[in-house]
Amino acid sequence: VQLQASGGGLVQAGGSLRLSCVGSGFIFSTTDVGWYRQAPGKQRELVARITSGLRTDYADPVQGRFTISRDNAKNTAYLQMNRLQPEDTAVYYCNTWAGTWVWGQGTLVTVSS
Repeated sequence: VQLQASGGGLVQAGGSLRLSCVGSGFIFSTTDVGWYRQAPGKQRELVARITSGLRTDYADPVQGRFTISRDNAKNTAYLQMNRLQPEDTAVYYCNTWAGTWVWGQGTLVTVSS
C-alpha cells in the first residue's frame, strides 16, 4: 500500500504546477485523498481534499487558486496549482486512509518572488 507523489519544482511567482499522486496496493476509487504541505519551521497543514464521491474542500489560502481532482482509472489524484505565491513554498504530501494512514513521500514546491 503506497502513494507516490510527483510534480514539484521551482517556479516563479504567478506560475503554475500540477502535482500527481499515484496510489497502489488498495482500491483507490473508494478512498478520500488529501494534499498537505509543510513549509520550513511550520506544521503540516491540509491544502485540499477530494472524497471518493468527488466532493472537494480547500484551505482558505488556496481557495480559487488550487484545484484538486482525481482519475480513478489511473489511480491518480492531482493538485493543479495556479497563481503560485512564495508562501506556497513547501513540501507537498498526499495522503489517504487505506486501512491505515498512507502518506506519499513528498514533493518540493519552491516559488521564487
